[in-house]
Amino acid sequence: MKKWVICGLLACPALLRAQTIVQRDPVIGKMVATVNADSLHSYILQLVKFDTRSTISSTTDVKKGIGAARNWVLHKMESFAPASGGRLTVKLDTTAYAADGKRVDKDINLGNVVATLKGTDPNDPRVYIISGHLDSRVTDVMDRVHTAPGANDDGSGSAAVIELARVMSQQSFPATIIFVTVSGEEQGLLGATYMAKKAKQENWQIDAMLNNDIIGQSTSSQTLLNDNTKVRVFSEGIPATADEAMIKRIKSMGMENDSRSRQLARYIKETGERYVDQLEVKLEYRADRFLRGGDHSPFQQQGFTAVRITEMNENFDRQHQDLRTENGIQYGDLPEYMDFEYLRKNAAMNLSVLANLASAPAEPEAVKIDVKELTNYSSLSWAPPKYGKAKGYYVLMRETSSPVWEKKFYTTETSMRLPYSKDNYYFAVQAVGEGGQESLAVFPEVGR
Repeated sequence: MKKWVICGLLACPALLRAQTIVQRDPVIGKMVATVNADSLHSYILQLVKFDTRSTISSTTDVKKGIGAARNWVLHKMESFAPASGGRLTVKLDTTAYAADGKRVDKDINLGNVVATLKGTDPNDPRVYIISGHLDSRVTDVMDRVHTAPGANDDGSGSAAVIELARVMSQQSFPATIIFVTVSGEEQGLLGATYMAKKAKQENWQIDAMLNNDIIGQSTSSQTLLNDNTKVRVFSEGIPATADEAMIKRIKSMGMENDSRSRQLARYIKETGERYVDQLEVKLEYRADRFLRGGDHSPFQQQGFTAVRITEMNENFDRQHQDLRTENGIQYGDLPEYMDFEYLRKNAAMNLSVLANLASAPAEPEAVKIDVKELTNYSSLSWAPPKYGKAKGYYVLMRETSSPVWEKKFYTTETSMRLPYSKDNYYFAVQAVGEGGQESLAVFPEVGR
């Protein structure tokens, strides 16, 4: 019988080639499994109780408005600090914002709740950020009074941030992770802009920023699609900070689809699908939804690597709507229309990405592809990462038409020569840590 099984498999080489080994780090896998749908549900129910979280609502009322909401998030995050052994610190980072004649009609106190899980390596300055926006709105963005539950937009992103702070604060990582709920998104990305500019001025080394906005509903309006197995990641192609010289270089090397944000998006897809079952990460190759924006944009504008994570099928009956019923349709962003298992999967996907990045060594340095002669081989070289120890490296390869990396070649050396033409394939290099965690991929520069 055993002999027959072996022969049967050998007779089906296509079946063997189709098999893929999925390896999950057991510590990260355990963290992913700890993300809890009931916890996420409880956070959102509490956020909805503040009636409105409009950025221009009261900051002094203890029960209603953005002030009460951010104070609750602050205290919730602080409750996780004891389990961190002193590594998690939490603050309400506020600034005075003057009326701008646009979406802020009076001077306000703008505030972000920032929880920082300090990395354990004192020589590693890398920072990874996950964000959701705390504020909510109804149809009129200047309405600071009427009920704006904001359960999904963006209670879902804020709940994911809180839950990841709870789970990840119990572990340690060489690099630093920041969990932030920003305010002012609906008023013009105000809180994210404040934080991104501050990060630039203070020289934070932000390697990746994950903006989670609307990640908890699986049924669309109008088309009535219902699917909680897919989530979108939006990433910019040409960097927002690209000058004429950079754009010329990008075009000359065919790098329009290989910005750092695109590399992060590919990383999210590979890592998220590795750790979270029944979830497919869809790569959306545009900076955001059509003619729309989010809190990752200010970080991109400051030169940081940032993406937007959002649900696959949006329901516009729930977004920016006054609570009402018309023609038998209930409008409004209420928690009863959310899919908390879907939200759990999306939060867990974020955790798997952050945990791998913060545990991995930094990216390899000085990645080059040799162009000194015409050849059908491709030769790459690189230097070890600045931070963390690499036990080896992956050289990644894909056809020019492929949206994702298709092959990985492992080596412990700092160079590799492959029998594939650079005219027909794109290449990149990742550092691999002792635990198998991979850095972001680095697209090579021209070397001679």
